[in-house]
Amino acid sequence: MWYNGLLDLNVWQLVGMTLLFTHITIVSVTVYLHRYSAHRGLELGPILRHFFRLWLWLTTGMATKGWTALHRKHHAKCETEEDPHSPVVLGIGKVLREGAELYRAGLTEETLEKYGKGTPEDWLERKIYRPHGRTGIMIFLVIDLLLFGTAGITVWAVQMAWIPIFAAGVINGIGHYWGYRNYECADASTNISPWGILIGGEELHNNHHTFPSSSKLSSKWYEFDIGWMYINIFKMLGLLKIKRVAPKAKTDTSKTIIDTDTLTAIFDNRFQVLAAYAKNVVAPLVDQEAAQADAAKKPLFSKAAKILSREESLVTDQDRKHIQEILDNNAVLKTIYEKRKELQNVWQQQVTNNDELVKALKEWIAKAEATGIQSLKEFAGTLSHYTTQPKAA
Repeated sequence: MWYNGLLDLNVWQLVGMTLLFTHITIVSVTVYLHRYSAHRGLELGPILRHFFRLWLWLTTGMATKGWTALHRKHHAKCETEEDPHSPVVLGIGKVLREGAELYRAGLTEETLEKYGKGTPEDWLERKIYRPHGRTGIMIFLVIDLLLFGTAGITVWAVQMAWIPIFAAGVINGIGHYWGYRNYECADASTNISPWGILIGGEELHNNHHTFPSSSKLSSKWYEFDIGWMYINIFKMLGLLKIKRVAPKAKTDTSKTIIDTDTLTAIFDNRFQVLAAYAKNVVAPLVDQEAAQADAAKKPLFSKAAKILSREESLVTDQDRKHIQEILDNNAVLKTIYEKRKELQNVWQQQVTNNDELVKALKEWIAKAEATGIQSLKEFAGTLSHYTTQPKAA
């Protein structure tokens, strides 16, 4: 019948087509806008660039420059008053409810000029995509009506809501509010789920904020980034090139000398080093000390492993009081907390002489081993194994 459109689909087929269209939009956002345009982790060929630009114009009305500029500003001003959509500053409710409005409000001329460099400025962008965003989505409404008949209105409405809800709301909101953290980077970003499928891999938001220019968002063996899967398919087809991925720590157990190579490898992998410290030193010692504590002091160890390893800028006043209470009552945990801060100081020193930094790292290792704390001693012993060189065959 005419009101079923040219494809004359049943209900489940309509659902499938709606999910397919919204998924293509998500892939366009994560591969083109995010990993390519905003962070340059990829180099896309002209076929993909033009397809993604057209598809995004039709399904979202967005132009490349606006999205890119706002996202770069988010990274530059993250969790501050100038962050366009931080739930830490604005509240989770506002970001979830008004994600699209916050996006539009952030598109000031100053932001576009400062953060939108390197985005397309061709005839299509200047004459079609940027000034006529609403035209694009109205064209797609006509396409949906032709393909799906009256049901096309529903298909189109879902498409229009998909990015505002899942990208502007869920990622920008929940991705800085709830979830787990692999790395203690200097913002509140979280991984919403270890399986990044529905939102193209963007669910792995803490991994992304730790390594923003990486074109691969998964980090652990159990994490899955469907966007990375598509990137590899496009690469096999010769449609793009992968430029950057997160550094992967290289270790060589036969290497026992602390030198500038060790220093460089530890600096490059400092987030992984701190994650290893949290897992192999802090967590087991908190469990050990909690097991040995009397009943009156056991509540002191609640969430201790988490707050003792937290990025300093994210520690709340309440957490700071909790930390101080732990340090005042437990010498072992005080030692490992102080040693963690001292280790960070090694690579944060404003010193240009590598020999001084190597000396500082050696001193840290010697002091850590002298504490007599076995897990700390074992961790310190692994630092000499870090290297920038591939392991010899």
